[in-house]
Order: sequence, then C-alpha cells, then structure tokens
Amino acid sequence: MAQLDVHSAAQRLSADERIPHRGFSGLSAHAGLFFSPAYLRLLAIEPWMRRAIPVLVIIFLIILAIVRGLSLYEWQQTIKNNAYSALRLSSSHLSATIDRAFLNNGNTAHVPLSTPQLQDILVRFRSQNLIASAVKIAIVDQSGNVIAASGFESFIGKPVDGAVFNGQPLFALGSSAGVMSVSVNDEKAFATFARAGNGRYGIFISFAEQEMLAEWRTTVSLNITLFGGTVSVTLVILYAYFSQAKRARNADLIAEKIQQRIDTAMVRGRCGLWDWDMARGRIYWSRSMYEMLGYRPYDALLSISEVASIIDPADLDLYDIARRAMSGEVDYIDINVAMRHANGRPVWMRIRAEVAKGDEPHLVGISFDISEQQQFAEQTAKADLRIRDAIENISESFVLWDADGRLVMSNSKYREYTGLAEQVLQAGTQRATIEAMAKPAISEHAPGEDDGGNHTIERQLSDGKWLKVNERRTRDGGLVSVGTDISELKQQQQRLEDSQQRFVSMIQDLKRARHEQKKRTDEVSELNIRLKAEKERAESANLAKSEFLANMSHELRTPLNAIIGFSQIMTQGTFGPLGNERYQEYIDDIYNSGTHLLTLINDILDMSKIEAGRFSIDCKEIDLAPVISEALRAVSLQAQEKQIKLETEIAGIMRAEVDNRAMRQVSLNLLSNAIKFTPSGGTVRVRSRIISGSLVISIADSGIGIPKPAISKLGKPFEQLENQFTKTHTGSGLGLAISRSLIELHGGILRIFSREGKGTTVSLRIPPQTRKS
Repeated sequence: MAQLDVHSAAQRLSADERIPHRGFSGLSAHAGLFFSPAYLRLLAIEPWMRRAIPVLVIIFLIILAIVRGLSLYEWQQTIKNNAYSALRLSSSHLSATIDRAFLNNGNTAHVPLSTPQLQDILVRFRSQNLIASAVKIAIVDQSGNVIAASGFESFIGKPVDGAVFNGQPLFALGSSAGVMSVSVNDEKAFATFARAGNGRYGIFISFAEQEMLAEWRTTVSLNITLFGGTVSVTLVILYAYFSQAKRARNADLIAEKIQQRIDTAMVRGRCGLWDWDMARGRIYWSRSMYEMLGYRPYDALLSISEVASIIDPADLDLYDIARRAMSGEVDYIDINVAMRHANGRPVWMRIRAEVAKGDEPHLVGISFDISEQQQFAEQTAKADLRIRDAIENISESFVLWDADGRLVMSNSKYREYTGLAEQVLQAGTQRATIEAMAKPAISEHAPGEDDGGNHTIERQLSDGKWLKVNERRTRDGGLVSVGTDISELKQQQQRLEDSQQRFVSMIQDLKRARHEQKKRTDEVSELNIRLKAEKERAESANLAKSEFLANMSHELRTPLNAIIGFSQIMTQGTFGPLGNERYQEYIDDIYNSGTHLLTLINDILDMSKIEAGRFSIDCKEIDLAPVISEALRAVSLQAQEKQIKLETEIAGIMRAEVDNRAMRQVSLNLLSNAIKFTPSGGTVRVRSRIISGSLVISIADSGIGIPKPAISKLGKPFEQLENQFTKTHTGSGLGLAISRSLIELHGGILRIFSREGKGTTVSLRIPPQTRKS
C-alpha cells in the first residue's frame, strides 16, 4: 500500500482525548439514541399492569356467567308460562268445538258424537298449528276410556289413567285445576283436563317437559360449552401472555448476552460491522473493527475523513463510492482493500456492504480480516508455479482439462507428441479443437474403462512410437491425461507373441503325448477289470471266513461252557474243599478267563452271523424305557466302583417296534463302553426323546474322547483305537460294530460325535416302523 500522509489522522483515532467507553458498545450504543421517557415510564408500570390483568379477566368472566345464567332462567320461566297458557287455551278451544258439534248433531242434545267425528275434530285442530306438535291430546268418555287421540293412539279403548300417574286431582277437578305436573308414560309432563258435551266427554292434553324445554336445554348446553371454551381460551391466553412476558424478559437478558457474545465472536473471528450514514458523512464501527486495526474504541461516530485517512485512495475512494451509491449506480460493494494498522502495518479487509435505501440512505456492511487468506493466496501462487515447473520437467506428457473439456495446462512433452506449437495450446481452448489439429495416430486401442469414466488408451504415433495414455477424472469433473512412452514394452510384447507361437507348437506335441497316454489308460482299465475279479474272489473268501468263524465259535462254546461250569462247581465246593487256597485262586482265574473268552466268542458269533446275513430279529412293539433302565442297573455297580455319575432323562413311555434282546445288547454295549472309557469322577448322561415320530436315544460321557481321524474306523469289525487309556482295557472291538449292525437291521442310524479330551456322544435313531429281516 502506498505511503499516506495520514499520521495525524491515525493519532486522532488512537488519542486518549476521545470520549472513553461508557458501557454501551456496538449496535446497542447506536440504538440507545432512540430511547424515550414515555417508553421508560411504560416499563415502570408494566409489572403492575401484568398483575392486574388476571384479576380483571376473572371478574369479567364471573359477571358474564351471572348475566347469562339469569337470562337463561328467565327464558325457562317464559317457556313454561307460554306452555301453560297454550295448554289451557287448547283445552278451552277443543271443549267449545265439541260442544258446538254435540249441539248440532241431529238437532238434538241427546245424540252422542261418533268416534270418527271426534277424531276429525282433533285432525282439524292439529291442522291449524295452534299448539306444538309434541303435545299429546286424548278425548275420553264418561268411563275414562280413550275414544279419540292425537299422540295417544296406542291407548284408544283403554282408560287414560293407565298412562297418567298422579292425575287423579286433575280428572276430579277438571278445568278448575288448571295445569298440573303429572307423569305420562313414566315421563314428567304438564297436563290439563276439561269437560265437554255436557259432561259426556273429557279432554286430556299433556306436554312433556323434555320436549317443552328441548330448545332451552340445547341453548344451555351450547352456552355452557361456549363459556367453558371462552374460559379455556382465556386461561390459555393468560398463560401465553405470562409465558410470553417471561420469555420477553428472558429474551432481553439473552439479547444482551448475545450482543456480548456477538462482540466477542466478531473479535475472535476477526470481522466487524459498520454503518455509513452517507447523508451526514458519519460512520459507525463495531468494537471489533477497532480491535482488528489496533485503535482505542469509543462511542462517537467517525467522520469519513478519519476513515479515508487509513485507506490508500488508489485502493478505495470513499467519496466516489458515496457518490455512486447515492446516485443509484451501485446497490452493493464487495472489495478487498488494505487498511493501515495502528502500528503501521497493512491489514487486508474484505468489505461487503449493501445500500439501505430510505429517507436517509445508509451503506451497511461487514468487514473480514483476510490478511491470512491474502498471504495464503500468495503462497498458493508460488506453489502453483512450482507445480507447473515440476510438470514441465517430467518425462511423461501431461495435460489437464476442466469439466467442460477446456484446456487448463499442459507440458512440453504433450506439445512434442501432438506436434503443436505453444501458441496453439492456450488455456481455455476446447479439447476437440486441439485434437483435430494434433498429429493423427496410426492406431488406437482401449484396453478397458471403469464406472467412474477412467480409461486407458494405447496409441501408436506416426513416427512408430507407442504411448499409453491414462485418463482419470478429477473431483471437480475435469480430466487428467498422462502419456507414457511404452515403445520398449511393445517390442517386448512382440517377443512374447513369438514365444506364444513356440508354445502352440509345444501344445501340439503334448496332444500327441496325450494320445499315447490314452492308450496307457485303456491298459489300466483292463487291469482294473482284472482287479475287480480279484476283489470278488476276496469277498467270497471273506464270506467263507465269516461262515468258518460262525461254525468255529459254535464249536468252541461247548467246551467253554464245560470249563466254566466245572470251575463254578469247584469254586462252590460242591464235592468238598480243594485243600490249598492257591487252587481257589486258580479256579477263579479259570472261571473269569472262561467267561471272558465266552463273551468274545459270542460277539464273534453274532458278528459272523450278521456279516453272513443269518442274524434275524423279531420286532415287536414294546416299551424301551424298562430295557434302558435294566441296562443302567446292570452297569450301575461298575459306575459306582469308578465313582461315575449316571444322569438320565428318559421319557415315561417309549414305544417302538424293535427286537427286545437286540436293544438290550445295544444298550449294555454302549453303556459299558461309556463307563469303560470315562475316568473316575466323570459323568455319563442317557437321554431319550421323540423327534418327528422317530425314537432318539443318546449316551454322552465325559471321557477321553476320540481323535477326529479315528472316528471313521469305529463301528467296523475288530477295529479298536489304541491310546494310553485304552491299553488298560481289554476287548475285541466288536461292541460298537455289533451295535451299529443291530441298529441298521432295525432301519435306524448310529452316529458318533466326539472331541478328544472332552467326551463322546453316541446317538441312536430308530424309525417309527422297523423293517424286519
């Protein structure tokens, strides 16, 4: 900013002789000029007026209620009096009409009127609309029976006192009784009674109170509703008034706080308000304007010369702006200008203002301290220059297009590849124009394009070079195009194509080799047929083995039974003592070994029968609950010795079509295995339930478990897992195989689930109908 001879003006702005700050700052000081004594007096009496308003409203509502209540009461009395008069006049009118008809009937006073004549009298009376339609009329004879009626049609031929309660005085006194309150059909009414035709006929007229006062009651209900609504609305208005008054007081406090916050925010936000009274040449500044420029704030308005003294006229001529604004040439301004700080440095301000037209035009606006933005813009310009230098020195071609396809910038490599002069590649030139003037390409190939509009083009130039052009979209919709020389890559690609030809030749050789391989495959197939025949012979041999085992097991059982029987006799001492105690131990060993060997032979015999297909089951519908309970009792002693807890959850009735002996053997085998392979202190759980009609039994233990690869071996004949725990337990390995085979003979499924070190669960599923074999 040019140096100004404004030292004296700056001294005036910062001099201590100015009026000190007296508590009003910013717009509040400006608005304080409009306060008046009348408004201050109004503020003084405002609390008394606020307290008097609810009292006056309540008094008004009470007076309104009393006046309206008296009016409705007088109206009710008027309705009743009019009804009484109408009833008396109607009875007199009908009595006179009947008397005239009676006297004129046959010119003699002794011929009575007929019922149609009396009914016709009532019809003519009704047609004259002399009484309300709700009024009921009955003409009775000397016995009190109704002979003509209007409203009492259902009582014709019946005594009238059957419908009237408390009407005896009225019937006895007649017209002299006037109008009395009676009950007609259990409904309160006002009635009168008169005689006619020389006492031959009685005229009974009644008017129900509900019908008489219907309009009055409707009006009362409407008045009560309107009064209640008026009270409610008034209370709401009072509540709203006091709420608004309270909010107004709070708003005044909030406005004062907001003003303080605005002043603080403007100071912290480096912005300020100003109001220029162009007619008087005076300018109001907010406190933040003084803060930003480093001058002492005060309440008095600034003159235009004082403000102009800290602005370079070359940047902003305040007098010219005032002239143009007052003449209507400009409505608003938005400029950046440098103002002198109290310490002499320039402070860049962005001034935005609008002309407020009226009797006295003002230019009202706001100023922002943009010194940092100005500094940032300068730094950005330097950074932009560095970027341009970097782009110019890269080995690839670079060009940037805006969202409308106009050139933004390019480097020398791009000019080299397109063959265009620098004068042609001016910013703002359309892409189509530049590409039309550029050197044409021999060939182009676009390998691919993504959803964002980014794509790659391989282009061969006229000089034989290859360019790979990568085009990518920018955030503002523009396009960045970078071209890389890939001539060497293309040459390498050609070499790869030659290699591919050699590879094709190799494939042909492989095809010939495949033909030879096919011949060898046929030979293998032939060998497979021979192996199949050998497999069949092996299966036949296996079957013969099973039959041999079945026969041998049967032959072995006979001597074993003799050994077990004789050892048992010797143990019991049937024919006398053995003598030596060691013989007793030997006999026990012979008995236990024989029993164990018999069990093994029985298992082998059963397994052999199953494999030979000679094992049959006899299925009957039985309850499996006792079978499982019996098996549990059989193994309970073994479980107690190992301190194993048996938990059961067995349904009360489990009916199924099964072989009793087979299911007992399966239960004993599975429970014995569970207890055998469960360490001391473990748990064995037995559970049964019906699922989709099938019986499901599960036996779960907390034993050593089974390795996952070994589960597939279980259930096969003579297969037994070997680990440190099972080595201490004897067995043939046929228990699970026999159990699985017996369950499958029932048409069921046996499954094993196990986790090593966690336990094993064996699940049996028996279908509702067991196939018999």
